[in-house]
Amino acid sequence: MSYANTQSNARAVLFVPHGSPMFALHPGAAGAAMTQIAAQLARPRAIVVVSPHWDTAVPTVGFAARPETIHDFGGFDPRLYEMHYPATGCPEVAAQVVAALQAAGLPVAKSVQRGLDHGAWIPLRQMFPAADVPVVPLSVQSHLGSEHAYRVGQALAGLAQQGILVLASGNITHNLRDLMGLRMNGGTTPTYVQVFADWVHTHMVARDVHGLLAYRQQTTGQQAHPSDEHLLPLFTALGAAGSDAQPEAFFRGISDQVIAMDGYAFY
Repeated sequence: MSYANTQSNARAVLFVPHGSPMFALHPGAAGAAMTQIAAQLARPRAIVVVSPHWDTAVPTVGFAARPETIHDFGGFDPRLYEMHYPATGCPEVAAQVVAALQAAGLPVAKSVQRGLDHGAWIPLRQMFPAADVPVVPLSVQSHLGSEHAYRVGQALAGLAQQGILVLASGNITHNLRDLMGLRMNGGTTPTYVQVFADWVHTHMVARDVHGLLAYRQQTTGQQAHPSDEHLLPLFTALGAAGSDAQPEAFFRGISDQVIAMDGYAFY
């Protein structure tokens, strides 16, 4: 369900869902909520987008002047492969991101070729359809876990004050084995999907960062995420928002029976 915004304006940090590639064709209520929350923001100078579909050994920043639209999926509706998101890059902001990560003592790499994977361009297309805001992609490091992802976010905490939107893209639950099983055999939404989404929401509202970072210790944590990568952007958003920011759900709901599409803004 969508939630009314009770605050005057969101900080320039969001965690948004991207669902399956079909979300680009059928955005539904989650897409409408994403469009609405984007409209409540002041126009960003640039967007730093963190997607779980760019996974690297160290934090890597995209410097492409015109990042290509990457169709990093197969077997979907042919219309998806005709979609493009023609945003420009922003080498100036990319350099700021590199400097911020280096100042935090993190190793950093640069890529002059990396484009925008579907975890980036699908939510961007929904929220900024004119593609008129420069975009800088930033990779995740799934092998380094939640605390590292949070530390990356902390390094980016000053960007919001410079008019730069940190847009973290992922999903609150992401178990593709269960998704495929339900598509083949039928069935209902597994109990853990809502249970884990509710657990995340409770800990987000309480701003319990320590508890969230230890999510795999929860009974449903490993069911919701057999691997870390789709939840790591949430921790980067938490770090980037700053210790005094209050997360608020702008949408909560389930897609494809197993993908929790909850989105959070920080106030």
